[in-house]
Amino acid sequence: MDLSQTQSSVPVKGDGTKTILIVDDEAIIRDLCSRALKGYHVLEASDGTDALSLFEQGGIDVILTDVMMPKMSGLDLLKRVKEIDPTSVVIIMTGFAEKEVILNALKDDADDFIAKPLNLLQLKTAVDKALVKKELKEELASLKNLDRLKTNFLSLISHKFRTPITAISLFLQNLSTGLFDQEDDIYRQNVKMVYNEACYLERMVAELLTFSRVMANGESLRLERCDMATVIMQAIAESREVLSKTSLQSVLDIEPLPPVSADREKLGFAIRQIIENAYKFSGETGTVTISLKASGDRAVLQVRDSGAGISREELPKIFEKFYQVDPANTGQVRGFGLGLYYAREFVRLHGGTISIESEAGKGTCASITIPLNDGMPAG
Repeated sequence: MDLSQTQSSVPVKGDGTKTILIVDDEAIIRDLCSRALKGYHVLEASDGTDALSLFEQGGIDVILTDVMMPKMSGLDLLKRVKEIDPTSVVIIMTGFAEKEVILNALKDDADDFIAKPLNLLQLKTAVDKALVKKELKEELASLKNLDRLKTNFLSLISHKFRTPITAISLFLQNLSTGLFDQEDDIYRQNVKMVYNEACYLERMVAELLTFSRVMANGESLRLERCDMATVIMQAIAESREVLSKTSLQSVLDIEPLPPVSADREKLGFAIRQIIENAYKFSGETGTVTISLKASGDRAVLQVRDSGAGISREELPKIFEKFYQVDPANTGQVRGFGLGLYYAREFVRLHGGTISIESEAGKGTCASITIPLNDGMPAG
């Protein structure tokens, strides 16, 4: 990147000021545009390649670009930017009146055009309008995303409930027709199966209610002094996954630490997710080690298991909404795929971090770090 012709290579703006990127190979044009856009945070680039590098760093609200430039034209820049972020706003400055240029720009979703020589009042008005358009685009994209998530969630709920309900329904139908001999072993096996499926449905409903409760306050935290060791032990005691895996060896290495300032329910939710996952994916034998130690001014919780592990391809996806790791490829992993997503959100609200290291067939290590202080977390 030519830093001599590119102003402020990293967008920094902590006051909510909008950032405009001006792209033109003529320094005098960039200077005139910058002067006309006082009140905005203005960046400059002398060609499309430099402009794209700045855009990829984030924080650009509107791009104002010439068409004819060295290295990468304005139309090529427009196309690349829209591929990266369809909601981005790009205004084309051109002295060309050819229909082909305008049609190609429209085809690649240009948001507005300004003719050269520039009318500086028109320029300011076009940027103001572009910012309004960007807000509308982002709001529409957000609504579409919410609608997609709602559809995915309803589909997931339907799928997760269908299997146990079908099993229970078939058993009751066969029972009502007198198909079973109540002294038969097959009957007893089916009764046990139906009981397990009913318990599973109960757990699913309880999990949904938990998600609803912990999400009710959004990003707000009800902070109190919490003993991490107590929160961990409560998560273990309340976990059905832990209680059901009696053949697994559990190793606790919990050091006494100063209290943390935390929302007990949200922090407990996050801790419970990584503990339950360790037991859930460990099969019937093996070891789960839960440790709590101090590292500088942070509490570090690690949950390590000797289970199936997670493949390198799946690892980047595990914090996505509705994503579920399925080591055996059964398509029948129970749960909603929301636990780790909200665990990460809640840990971040506390100014902490959550990470997972894993390799297929070699177990998993999940870590949560939380600041050891009594104040509100920064940010």
